[in-house]
Amino acid sequence: MARVLAIIWGKWGLAVLACAVALTVCLDLAFPPDIPAPGEGMAVTVVDREGNPLRVFPDARGIWRYPVTPDEVSPLYIEALLAYEDRWFYRHPGVNPLAMGRALADALRHGRIVSGGSTLTMQVARILHPHRRTVFGKIGQMLRALQLERRLTKEEILTLYLNHAPFGGTVEGVQAASLTYLGKPASELTHAEAALLAVLPQAPSRYRPDLHPDRAVAARNKVIGRLVGFGRWEAWQGDEAREEPLAVHPWKPPFRAPLLARRLRRASPGQGVIRTPIDPCLQAGLRDLAANLKGELPSGTSLALLVVENETGLVRGYKGSMDFFDDERFGHVDMVRAVRSPGSTLKPFLYAMALDDGLIHSESLLMDSPLSIGGYTPLNFTRHFAGPVSASEALVRSLNVPAVELLHRVGPVRFDSLLRQAGIHLRYPQGGGPNLSMVLGGVGTTLEELVAGYSAFGRGGRAIYPEGLILADSQETQVLSEGAAWIVRRILETPERKRNRRGRFGMRRSRKLAWKTGTSYGFRDAWAVGVTESHTLGVWVGRPDGTPLPGHYGAVTAVPVLFQVADRLPSAAPRGSSMPESVSRESVCWPLGVLSSDTEPGHCHVKRTAWVLNDTVPPTFGPCQDEVLMAPNPLIVSVNPDTGRGLYGPCLDRWLAEHPQTRHIPTRTIARWPAGALAFLPPWIRDRSRCPDPDLSCLEGEAPLSAPIVIHGARDGAVFKDPLKPGGPLTVELCATGGSGSLHWMIDHTWVSRSRPGAAARITFATPGRHTLTVMDASGQYADLSVVVR
Repeated sequence: MARVLAIIWGKWGLAVLACAVALTVCLDLAFPPDIPAPGEGMAVTVVDREGNPLRVFPDARGIWRYPVTPDEVSPLYIEALLAYEDRWFYRHPGVNPLAMGRALADALRHGRIVSGGSTLTMQVARILHPHRRTVFGKIGQMLRALQLERRLTKEEILTLYLNHAPFGGTVEGVQAASLTYLGKPASELTHAEAALLAVLPQAPSRYRPDLHPDRAVAARNKVIGRLVGFGRWEAWQGDEAREEPLAVHPWKPPFRAPLLARRLRRASPGQGVIRTPIDPCLQAGLRDLAANLKGELPSGTSLALLVVENETGLVRGYKGSMDFFDDERFGHVDMVRAVRSPGSTLKPFLYAMALDDGLIHSESLLMDSPLSIGGYTPLNFTRHFAGPVSASEALVRSLNVPAVELLHRVGPVRFDSLLRQAGIHLRYPQGGGPNLSMVLGGVGTTLEELVAGYSAFGRGGRAIYPEGLILADSQETQVLSEGAAWIVRRILETPERKRNRRGRFGMRRSRKLAWKTGTSYGFRDAWAVGVTESHTLGVWVGRPDGTPLPGHYGAVTAVPVLFQVADRLPSAAPRGSSMPESVSRESVCWPLGVLSSDTEPGHCHVKRTAWVLNDTVPPTFGPCQDEVLMAPNPLIVSVNPDTGRGLYGPCLDRWLAEHPQTRHIPTRTIARWPAGALAFLPPWIRDRSRCPDPDLSCLEGEAPLSAPIVIHGARDGAVFKDPLKPGGPLTVELCATGGSGSLHWMIDHTWVSRSRPGAAARITFATPGRHTLTVMDASGQYADLSVVVR
């Protein structure tokens, strides 16, 4: 009978146990624990390359957490935490019966709760599922702990605690607490600091070191004593830890790169920690620089600074505005990414492209004189014309006319395509497209795109795509040949430029810097972009609302800032920038533009030493407008032996028919300068390059293509004087006839007016003294007078 009852009770017991297990499983499945996914519910922390926060974004409840793994926390803290909170963490299934029994005995002995007996897993369960401090609440906490242990590894449970434990106020997680109270990451904790943070979650409001330092020290020392007592720490380590003063560093939320952090947070949803390649020292230098400049620049002015490392192609410094908190300066607007007119900053790409096309070498003869192409008539920033200049000088001085002529030959569509390959996506006015004004700033782009494109000059022609500047998987594109990039960079780092612009903002270090400026129409944007051996850097200064900033332009406002940014770059071992094999140094002659060795001595009026790419030495350009009808250069002219005048084309045939007895006719070989150059040349060169006047007998019955330009209303040596305003600005009305098309009036080679032949032109002399008044058409014909203004 007893055996039968035992069998019956055994079956009922197994049935009850099975039901209990089944009920537990069902309840477990029906009410699973609320385990947050990695990064879920976390505040977002954007950090620099060393892990220091650049900016933190609390969660919807205002809580700041900085997620870490156990490997990223000091072993001292893990040791202190487990020894103080849960010595058997790695052995129990989530609930420790011995600890619970001890807690119950202590409560009975003292008549109150002395210790909770909660394991670390139970504390995580309470964090995830808060409950009242009741018996039923404790039972629920134990059941939740068992659920967590069944689903997670010990390391995952520990990670949850490290990132969700309360540390007072709006701070949760050991990393956030360590940065908030101690000013350092949790990986650098001392013994005393580890003990402090281990006990702080027990009573965050009571033990907060910034509010209750005495209580915090007492609680810390209690943990230290327990660790020494357990033999985890040596006695001398405990003594030193107790003697260590409580060093609390009040911590303000960082705003070291607020606009970059905001950008990355939006681009990386779900990431608790967003790591950037920002160099903390350089970033601090840029912040200090912006703060210093705030008082020097006009109200409403902002700036943007960007620094990219050439070797890696990653951004190391990012300052999106003058002051993030200054609403008057639109500090919340990220000007690194704002679309603005680039001024002349695109010109280096044009010259590099022309080098790769074999159109120029570094000393090619270009013309800076009145030019009209399809009705487009560019002027220089200063309205001054330089006449004949080298390609290097035209680029360094940022002359507009040579750049427009070069773009006309390269082709605006091809130039736009090259810029796109370099990551510079130009924005055109509505309905517009590639045109000749693009190289002078008639388009829109961003500082980020410019710096990414300019990196090609420091990376052997390989540009980094803008989106890759902040990412580890940045992509590069070969947009220029190594030789063309080297030559342009060499031109732009001419030492004389640094001396001329030095002033009180000059570079203090002997650092080679190639740089280019830009100023948009109406003084709305001032740019400076530079390249060193190690970095590419860009500066923009202006008003975000687009209002003008008179008197502030690239060379005056942006270049000094660029030099100060360069002074803050980290020291780098010289990498060297050896001349590529495709580049050679050659002697060339003007006006023909070819090698000196291939030029007759009489045709070499000016000798220059040029950087040549792929042994290509192209001759000087012919007329931009009518290259098909261009006469050869040098030009061989038959001369009438009686008059010394030239016999051109059919005229020569006619003269020979009229003089059959003449078997030999003298000739002159003339090395011709480009159209418009004669007005700028010294007399001795002008005389050598001027073609003989046509023989009069050959002009009978033929109309000239265009009459010579003649100035009316003044003669050479004329004196202008206003008796009512002696010494002040003087305006006179003059006219000119002849030439073809529009006539351009210049005072000392500075453009002042334009008129049609025969129409009056108002000419204003700003200063007294002797001046040269020149009238020139687009074909290069000119007339000039020397006048005196009193």
